[in-house]
Amino acid sequence: MDKPRILRPPQLLTIESGGERHATWTELFYDLVFVVAVAGLASRLLHNADWGGGLAFIGLFVPLWWAWASFTFYVDRYDTDDAAQRLLAIVQMIAIAFMAVSISGDVADTSIGYALSYLVARLALLAMYARARRHVHATRELVTGYLKGFSVELIPWIASLFVPTPWRYVLWAVGLAISFYTPWAVRKIQAKVPLDVAHLPERFGLFTILVLGESIAAVVAGLSHHEWALAPSVTGALAVIVAAGLWWMYFDNQEGSVVRRDPALERAWKPTVWIFTHLPLAMALTAVGVGLDLAVEHDAGHALGAAERWLLVLAVGGSILSMAVIHIATQSASGNHPLKARVRLVLTAATLVVGLLGASLSPLVLVSLMAVIVAIGVASDITINNFEHRANALAARVD
Repeated sequence: MDKPRILRPPQLLTIESGGERHATWTELFYDLVFVVAVAGLASRLLHNADWGGGLAFIGLFVPLWWAWASFTFYVDRYDTDDAAQRLLAIVQMIAIAFMAVSISGDVADTSIGYALSYLVARLALLAMYARARRHVHATRELVTGYLKGFSVELIPWIASLFVPTPWRYVLWAVGLAISFYTPWAVRKIQAKVPLDVAHLPERFGLFTILVLGESIAAVVAGLSHHEWALAPSVTGALAVIVAAGLWWMYFDNQEGSVVRRDPALERAWKPTVWIFTHLPLAMALTAVGVGLDLAVEHDAGHALGAAERWLLVLAVGGSILSMAVIHIATQSASGNHPLKARVRLVLTAATLVVGLLGASLSPLVLVSLMAVIVAIGVASDITINNFEHRANALAARVD
């Protein structure tokens, strides 16, 4: 890899011009601050495992994920990994670090710091796009649209600094809505500036690994509160199986060619759905780790409380449902069997049934049922893949 020059102007990076791309060392280093921030969100949910805590978790997670995704979209198209770009990435890392610090306190007390940190991260992103607008003339119209939308987004965030809660959070939502709408508003222009079908899916896969790591950390944290005993140890082992099964279901079916929007299609919704469904997937997988931690820590002889039970059930179900939607969005590009998505929808319903009927279940039994549901998903994928392989082999012989 070339060493970074002080100034290497942004250039349009596509699969045609640069071959298959992978994440740079800068991107991987950048992700580290999100490991800390996601861990902070998970810890916050762990200590506020109720409906109010869940809403706060979602409200704080969305800006964090969007900051990561926005940087990733920019890098996917324009990054040359020069010194200027690295410095802007470090500015964003500092801002995200302060967002992580704000997460650890009471939302009402730390929300101003959170908003200010988010504003700094967005200003760094605007600086990146300003460089791209100056140097990449072919995409000036697209980048101008981004700059306008992301600049307008800042207005409600700045205004939120001067109003009390809960109106502060309403303004955050308005700002995020503007920011989320901006790429959609310029979607026809975006289609002419394709995303990288190797680099972008890899980046989303890396973030998925990042949040899955919370489940493994949760098992270790949960078991550390117990002396060695059979029930919590088995629960911990099953918790790892749940995390491993979710990993298996996602990565055995990850196919990212759908992110390259066809400009000839009027209603090319699948790239947008594929990308943005990774937000609820990331939130759900993070919550899975929290739910598993609560289950492993809990007294093995007593059922989990309703809030803790539903946290785990909805997190596992939400993860599987998100994978179903991603799979549906992927089918046209990859030819993946639609039966996989249907199985995931059935498994999502099964988790809800467990939540409704499992009020008296011990942590061991509850986690066992989640492990069984996830294992069925893995087994069905393997079976369908083998069936497709045999069918394709038979068709090849006939031809």
